[in-house]
Amino acid sequence: MFVFDTLVHRLKRGCETMAYPNGPAPALPDRHGGALRVDAAKCAAGCSACVPVCPTKAVTRSAGGPVALDLGRCIFCAECIAVCPTKAITQTGDHRMAVRWREDLLLGDPGAEEVRLGAALDEKLRRLFGRSLRLRQVSAGGCAACEADTNVLGTIGWDLGRFGIQFVASPRHADGLLITGPVTQNMELALKKTWAAVPEPKIVIAVGACAISGGPFVGHSEHLGGAASVVPVDLYIPGCPPHPLTILDGLLRLLGRLEEKRKS
Repeated sequence: MFVFDTLVHRLKRGCETMAYPNGPAPALPDRHGGALRVDAAKCAAGCSACVPVCPTKAVTRSAGGPVALDLGRCIFCAECIAVCPTKAITQTGDHRMAVRWREDLLLGDPGAEEVRLGAALDEKLRRLFGRSLRLRQVSAGGCAACEADTNVLGTIGWDLGRFGIQFVASPRHADGLLITGPVTQNMELALKKTWAAVPEPKIVIAVGACAISGGPFVGHSEHLGGAASVVPVDLYIPGCPPHPLTILDGLLRLLGRLEEKRKS
């Protein structure tokens, strides 16, 4: 009887998995703000109000030059947006932020105004992986925020498995690593051993500001400044933590599942 009631209940509720990417993307919460945009031309002469308020030194401004923002260091606290008198730094509400190259996260001077979205893996790698991707998640000293938003993708609303993407327990069964955390000194050897255990060809995805640059711990002696200091990174997904939609977008973009082209 209990099994019958459960089946009836599920039938009444219907499919709860979101239609994305075949349908509209779910809206980001108001406090999230999405990707940032930097219009360096709006910088007021002599103004550096945004520089000292940034807790991770993601915002800089050279003498006589316009503002620059490193989205890989940004923890999206929005303090720079609040103090900027000319609105040179603004929020776009766009969940798409994943890039293939670290320099594509540099906005303003000398980078672009907006994030240059990552391209897919080359055709040979995509053919080898087929329509599936197995990832071993490594928390290299993270606070569990990025890990939690990654885990959300396995819930019924997101259903990451429908894209053929799954997290596995052993690196020997994986196509690559998904790394969170700044890579602490204590995790360096563990990360190297895990990377060595993944069979070729293999990829690395750095999720969150910590895994990209060290995040709020930038400059601390007890970490190595992100995953790229230990292993080669194929995809950077910024955020603190990145929204699950941002992570999913990056994974699908890497596999060539999204039709949108790389921004010029």
